[in-house]
Order: sequence, then C-alpha cells, then structure tokens
Amino acid sequence: MEDKMKNRLIAAIRVRGRVNVRYDINETLDRLRLRRVNNCTLVKLTDSYYGMIKQCSSYIAYGEPNEETLKRLVEKGELGIKPEELMEGKYDYKELKKKLPIRLHPPRHGYRSIKRSVKQGGSLGYMGEGINNLIQRMVK
Repeated sequence: MEDKMKNRLIAAIRVRGRVNVRYDINETLDRLRLRRVNNCTLVKLTDSYYGMIKQCSSYIAYGEPNEETLKRLVEKGELGIKPEELMEGKYDYKELKKKLPIRLHPPRHGYRSIKRSVKQGGSLGYMGEGINNLIQRMVK
C-alpha cells in the first residue's frame, strides 16, 4: 500500500447490486458492511482494508472525505461522534462499526456510469476528493 494512503479515513459507497457477483467479492462487501446499494461506510485504511477495497473496487466508489462531508454524514447517520474526532482518528472504531453503514439516497442527477471506472468517465473505483461531490448529492 502507498504510504500517503496509510491510516487515512476512507468513505466507501456501494454503487452496484448483488446480482451475478462472485462469491469472494460478495463476502468482502459483507465484511465491509456494504450489503445494499447506496450504503456508505467509513474505514480507517490499513493493509487488510486496502486489499479488501481494491478487490471490490469494481462495485464501490471510495475516496477521502473532507470535514464538511463527514459532518453531513455524521448527522445523516446519527453516529453521535464529532467529525473532528473522525478526521484525527480519536474515536473508538468498535463503537463506530456498530452504527455503520449509513443508508443514503441515490445521488441527484444520477451516477455517471455504474459500469465504468472513474478513469473511464464512470463512478466506480478510487475518486479521491471527488467522493465529496458524490456524497453531497446523496445526502439531502
């Protein structure tokens, strides 16, 4: 894993459904708590989580959320945690894990494409800061 990504907080959103998904990828999505379309989860990126996210990157969109986006996600999911604590890593991850995933609305004006990666002009895979725009459109 790249050093710049290590120990970062990542928001992952399930974009594609369950039909015709390989068993191992389905199992990985279950472990990430992404069981339904438009579910969002927050993950502190370690080597094992990085491998899980890379394996199912053709079914999810992920990236680093900023503080404003985290604030809206915390309010939407009623997590009871301050966004500053999430950004700095001063939270109890086991308690947070019990409250995840956050159920979101489909994005206003839709996804770009759920069959193409971000590099090809779609909505799948690593979005970087672009995940903030997607989450803003999903939280009403």
